[in-house]
Amino acid sequence: MSTAAVTPARPGQVLADLLPASRVRDVALVVGGAVLTGLAAQISVPVPHSPVPVTGQTFAALLVGTSLGASRGLASLVLYALAGLAGVPWFAGGTSGVSVSFGYILGMLLASAAVGALARRGADRSVWRMAGTMLLGEALIYAVGVPYLAYAAGLSASAAIAAGLTPFLIGDALKAALAMGLVPAAWKLVGRR
Repeated sequence: MSTAAVTPARPGQVLADLLPASRVRDVALVVGGAVLTGLAAQISVPVPHSPVPVTGQTFAALLVGTSLGASRGLASLVLYALAGLAGVPWFAGGTSGVSVSFGYILGMLLASAAVGALARRGADRSVWRMAGTMLLGEALIYAVGVPYLAYAAGLSASAAIAAGLTPFLIGDALKAALAMGLVPAAWKLVGRR
């Protein structure tokens, strides 16, 4: 029985760094992160009185950034966004191209890089640090997504908040709780707190 060698964890690493380093690894991780985000976007539930659905997309984007680090996480989300703009039907509900909710995808680019940078500083090692990381990531997504929604849909600020933020807070809290458990647990599995 053979087992693949896993690199021991060191300070400044993210989970993806535990895999043997190579360009092939990095390309596979970037493509895999984009595909995971695209698949998670297919978990899409319409929200009454909102053009923005509840999806698994934001959870995947934040998980990708945290697990891959800032540069690979950002590259994954850039690939996801560019492929969706080019016609790959992997935005929410199997859509592609620019829509009124495209600002959330732009926010995910920023959030993925930010949570990846924080993970490299150890923010993914404990439940409470992970909570703060997820909160920051979600805030960045909304900071871009809600104003874009207001502009693209011709909504007032209060209407954009009502349609593009308020209905999603409970779901985002649940997604953050899931990430708060998953990522620190993964570090425990590899013997690093």
